[in-house]
Amino acid sequence: MSINATRQARELLLKEYRGVLSTHSKSMPGFPFGSVVPYCFDDNGYPLILISRIAQHTHNLLLDNKCSLLVGERGAEDVQAVGRVTVMAEAAKVTDEAAIQAAAQRYYRYFPESASYHSAHDFDFWVLVPVRYRFIGGFGAIHWLDNVALANPFAGAVETGMVEHMNEDHTKAIAHYVELCGLPKTEPAILVGIDSEGMHLRIGHSLYWLGFGEPCNTSTQVRQALVQLAHAEKWPTAEALEA
Repeated sequence: MSINATRQARELLLKEYRGVLSTHSKSMPGFPFGSVVPYCFDDNGYPLILISRIAQHTHNLLLDNKCSLLVGERGAEDVQAVGRVTVMAEAAKVTDEAAIQAAAQRYYRYFPESASYHSAHDFDFWVLVPVRYRFIGGFGAIHWLDNVALANPFAGAVETGMVEHMNEDHTKAIAHYVELCGLPKTEPAILVGIDSEGMHLRIGHSLYWLGFGEPCNTSTQVRQALVQLAHAEKWPTAEALEA
């Protein structure tokens, strides 16, 4: 199986932040039911969603947890010539209190507006545990993939500490990342997530994933990468795409 296809599929999921969740219809048995949901990754690199208990897709998942999440590159003139990935998964509601708190901490950074309606309404976190992936990288580039997800070695307190430190003490470095990648300057960028392969910035309501030149598996490696990028004259990877 192509290692390159696996990486491309994972990067597409990182660069995007919303997709079409398809569930088995409870009210119309035999028919798929599609709805748009935002997502970020959990500790294991699985899609994490926050959905209402009264939503149709939630009722569907409670009856049959098998589902899929379709994510495609946006903004392309020819949608058949760009990448898209379908995550075939089994949805699991997050019920452990510690897991809920961990999910909320990361999800709220990505989607800060969700904190208010999560507390005011009956919303729950669900994780889409992948079973298999169908990745299409363009015409003729079609792959079935089994192991795309990559666990985040910094998930939890380590990631939170790095994110808060950068946002509090290194706003100039973050602004430089925005400049290097040609991202919008409509609002100040905020660092919201770090994984072994890159970082997520939020500008307004949009998210952008910027890949590191090389994977970072320790906090020291991340710090070195961020310092190098703060002084770089060009980004070490392909131009970042809006997530």
